Amino acid sequence: MTDADETSKGGTFGDFIRSQRKLAEMSQRELAKVADLSDAYLSQLERGLHQPSVRVLNGLAEALNVPTDRLMRILGQKVDTDEDADAEVTTESAILLDDALTDVQKQSLLDIYRSFVNANDL
Repeated sequence: MTDADETSKGGTFGDFIRSQRKLAEMSQRELAKVADLSDAYLSQLERGLHQPSVRVLNGLAEALNVPTDRLMRILGQKVDTDEDADAEVTTESAILLDDALTDVQKQSLLDIYRSFVNANDL
């Protein structure tokens, strides 16, 4: 998938952040706190009013369990993938990043996966 495909498929950066936040079942206030941002700034990002800094991208990526390079591709930034070659891919992040699934399907898979993991912890 090219950078252009990533941008056009996912819509705007703000739409992507909003979608991932909702999949994570977080309010704007909760995400802002976890990502160390103000509520107002996160709202502006979701509405496409600002271009985030690298620090903001890193905070959002960590809070949403999405690779930073994915966020950068959505913004149309060129990414050196060699740095991320050793990045750990989790089951949850793989589900969230799968463009073949709808948001509802992703949430269903996450719910099922988490229930299995919780059952094994008992």
